[in-house]
Amino acid sequence: MRRLFILLSLCLSLLAACSESRSPIGAPAGGDFVLQSAAGPVDTKTLRGKVLLIFFGYTHCPDVCPASLAAGAQALNALTADERARTRMIMISVDPDRDTPEQLKDYAAFFHPDMLGVTGSAAQIEVVARSFGAGYLRQPARADGSYAVDHTANTYLVDPDGKLAATISLGTPTADIAAAIRKLLP
Repeated sequence: MRRLFILLSLCLSLLAACSESRSPIGAPAGGDFVLQSAAGPVDTKTLRGKVLLIFFGYTHCPDVCPASLAAGAQALNALTADERARTRMIMISVDPDRDTPEQLKDYAAFFHPDMLGVTGSAAQIEVVARSFGAGYLRQPARADGSYAVDHTANTYLVDPDGKLAATISLGTPTADIAAAIRKLLP
């Protein structure tokens, strides 16, 4: 019996060691990118000093994207005008075959006038998504040619120095998102 207790204690301590809140090696760190908007290139290096909310989605998304972008818009609206001027939400399309910069502009603006929609080549988007730890997978086309793209539902919070500061899950209350933004504002 004592042997079982020692073995169980050892297993529990190993599990606890694995779950500590240290940053794992190879954890996503985010990163700068240049992608295309309807108004031209968006280079995150030129947005230094602003808090960024980065979301990966697509305009034909039936549920996750509208919910996530609406939550981002509510958080932006919860900020003061000065705080909002120092914050930018960017939707990166994971469907470059269908989402043009013009479509993304209209789609993002539907949720909030200060929101940007950007796209790039499939290779560019893959690199950016990987740097944030976002995943997506295009599903096979249906008989009518339409298809869905499964994707991460998180929004990534980037600090004014361009570093990934937090990952915001879908369903996070507006007040918590606004508080996370305010915490990072200079």
